Amino acid sequence: MKHFGCALMGLVLAGAALADATVPKADIAGAKDSPVIGRFAGSFLVSQDHRDFDELKLPLGPLKPIADKAKRDTHNNVVFEPTQSKALEGRRSHLVYVLPENVSPLQAVRNYQNEATAKGGKTLFECKSPDCGGDGTRSSEGGGGDQSLAMLLTPQDRVKDKAFTNGSCAQTSRTGEQRYAALELPKANAFVSVLAYSLNGGTYCKALENRTIVVVDVLELKAMEQKMVTVKAEEMAQSISSAGRVALYGLYFDSGKADVKPESKDTLDQIAKLLSTSPSLKLLVVGHTDNVGEFASNTDLSKRRADAVVAALAGQYKADRKRLTPVGVSFASPIAPNTSEEGKAKNRRVELVPNN
Repeated sequence: MKHFGCALMGLVLAGAALADATVPKADIAGAKDSPVIGRFAGSFLVSQDHRDFDELKLPLGPLKPIADKAKRDTHNNVVFEPTQSKALEGRRSHLVYVLPENVSPLQAVRNYQNEATAKGGKTLFECKSPDCGGDGTRSSEGGGGDQSLAMLLTPQDRVKDKAFTNGSCAQTSRTGEQRYAALELPKANAFVSVLAYSLNGGTYCKALENRTIVVVDVLELKAMEQKMVTVKAEEMAQSISSAGRVALYGLYFDSGKADVKPESKDTLDQIAKLLSTSPSLKLLVVGHTDNVGEFASNTDLSKRRADAVVAALAGQYKADRKRLTPVGVSFASPIAPNTSEEGKAKNRRVELVPNN
């Protein structure tokens, strides 16, 4: 019993050492609000996660248990799904705020709704617990019960804050009143999820007891940037089939010139493979430039580069020229603003477009 008592005391002391939740007086290091929507006045940012490309299932209806009630998540919770939702992909910002004392979840959500309205946006769906569905007393953590709205938006395994920090406490403690709103801001091409709840801090998060927490997820719609320079023939075929074109960045030219550089070989290999495996496919080979220089000179440059790609395929790979039509469009079809070097790089490309 003596050894058990010592071990128990050790666990208590270890827990106390981790019990570092405090009333925040400043944002966490590197804090960065979303440019799409602001924060409640006087609140502090205690956790954040910014991802260039991610997904978000935006609830537009209350949560209901799925038909297969025997199905459980990785923490043995009954799986719930919203009756309506919108699947989104793009740049995602996950932001968690601790609000000033005496601010209710309702007041917090209404402020976000008002700001969205002021920016030309609207509320798509709102609810309060228990009408939101699922377990209205849980945030993102918990097992062996019903999933909560917070678990749908931010599964427990995505909470990376250290135990008992403000960020962890804000997302894993039990909750009181919960309010939720799904917002659309068309001018920003974005959607915003706002989940607000009062916190039951428990033993190690007591500093935040009864404080309102606001969990904001901002999804700015955008297509995934192609990071693979050498696109495989199979991927080219898939993109042409699904999107009607494929953009290639693995064909290299010196600035202002139209000679295909040797570093382009891998991409030329894959185009030749595409032509070989799809013998009926005819292609427009379309050269694109950024907006440096005059439109007319870039039209000529983009056409000469397209000509050079066709010549390389016909000469080195014996491709049938009749299946390849070179086109130059200058900077008439940008896929990004030409106001930054990153945008200009995205616009300098060769696209393959079916010509059947």
